[in-house]
Order: sequence, then C-alpha cells, then structure tokens
Amino acid sequence: MSEYFVHESSYTDQGAVVGSGTKIWHFSHIMSGAVIGERCNIGQNVFIANRVKIGNNVKIQNNVSIYEGVILEDDVFCGPSMVFTNVKTPRSAFPRNTSDDYAVTRVCRGASIGANATVVCGVTIGQWGFVAAGAVVTKDVPEYALVAGVPAKPMGWVCECGESLPNIENEKSCSSCGRQYRLQSEFQLTKIK
Repeated sequence: MSEYFVHESSYTDQGAVVGSGTKIWHFSHIMSGAVIGERCNIGQNVFIANRVKIGNNVKIQNNVSIYEGVILEDDVFCGPSMVFTNVKTPRSAFPRNTSDDYAVTRVCRGASIGANATVVCGVTIGQWGFVAAGAVVTKDVPEYALVAGVPAKPMGWVCECGESLPNIENEKSCSSCGRQYRLQSEFQLTKIK
C-alpha cells in the first residue's frame, strides 16, 4: 500500500518524491524532480515542475501551477487559481531553459496566498504573511503582513491563526487566540508570546 494517495487521473513522474499522507487529486501532474513533503493536499488540475520544493502540511487548491524556482515551506496555503511566475522577462522567441534562468520565489512557513493572486518571481513572502485574493505581489512581503491590491501594498497585520490585528501601536494580543505581538517598526512585527 502506498504511503500517499494519487488519483487515477493524475500523473506522478518517476523520480518525484512525495511524502507520507499527501493526497494528489484529479488531473494533476507532478514532474520527476519535484519534492513534496508529508500531509500535503494537492488539489485538482495542479502542476508541480521539476526541482520545486514543497514542505509539510501544504495546501494547494485547484488550478495552481508551481514552476521551477518556487519553494513553499511548511504550512503554506495556495488559494484556487493563484499564479506563480518564474522568469522576469519572458519571451517566446528567446526561451529560458536552464535552472539559472529562473528567479527563486520563497513562500515562508505558514504564509497564505488568496484566490487568483499573482506572485511575480524573485520575491519572498515572509512567515505567516497573508496575500489577499486578487493581489499582484511584486515585492517582498514582511512576516505577519497583510498585503492587497495591484500592485500589492501593506494593509495591516495578521496573527498566526489568520485573524486581523487592527490598530497596533506598540503591542497587541489576538482577540481570537491570545498570541501577543510587538510592532518593531513600520515594516516589522514580531511575536512575543
């Protein structure tokens, strides 16, 4: 018996590494050099390219393509139909075809990306960052930051549990889970408890 589940309509190429407890649903394709951690949920019609690294407990919703150069750390959430790019200057007449041509995009532990958002290659989304649905991320997202819009801009802060942290001046406790945070600067929030 397999340690992970792959729907009969999906393809997992030989050489792909898939962790225990992971589920790969309808019409998805995992290429040979991909590494996927444990307890991940890969939705319908998902493509994961060679040399992509995905941590544990990652949720990738339907219609997401994860191209070479993308790294998803543990506990990342990718909403339905969100988009990653991997080349800054794509041209059909001048194809990029080596791993050196692909910009690295890192989505750090616990970050969430909303439905239909676009993440332009070469950025880092910090731990527990939150990208709103439909946003276009062109710059790094700080830890715990909520970004929205086109292009995405900071709109506030979020707790690890996902709740908004309104009106932070110095320290703030999450009204939902009680975690405590301190505002270090305009662009830095740290968890203190």
